[in-house]
Amino acid sequence: MTRALFPIATVALTLAATASQAACYADYKAKQDDPLRLHYGVIEVGVSPCAMSEDVKRVVEERVAAGGWMLLQVQSVFDESGLEAKKADAGEFYLRF
Repeated sequence: MTRALFPIATVALTLAATASQAACYADYKAKQDDPLRLHYGVIEVGVSPCAMSEDVKRVVEERVAAGGWMLLQVQSVFDESGLEAKKADAGEFYLRF
């Protein structure tokens, strides 16, 4: 019986590790002043679980700030299944940061 449980436990742990390493993305709005410029973008965030949190906001804020932008809002957090639908709207800011 113990021998039968070992492979099952190994597979379960492998699947759990794979799920926790799945890609996580956020879409956001940012701005620059003088002159005022706004943009909508999509960014990959390395947070787990893939859910709206202060960690997500901090990651996005730091990365867009490095490009000279100020974060206005993180709109949503999603996995790879929602990525392609946002590509056209994000334009040049699709996975830029």
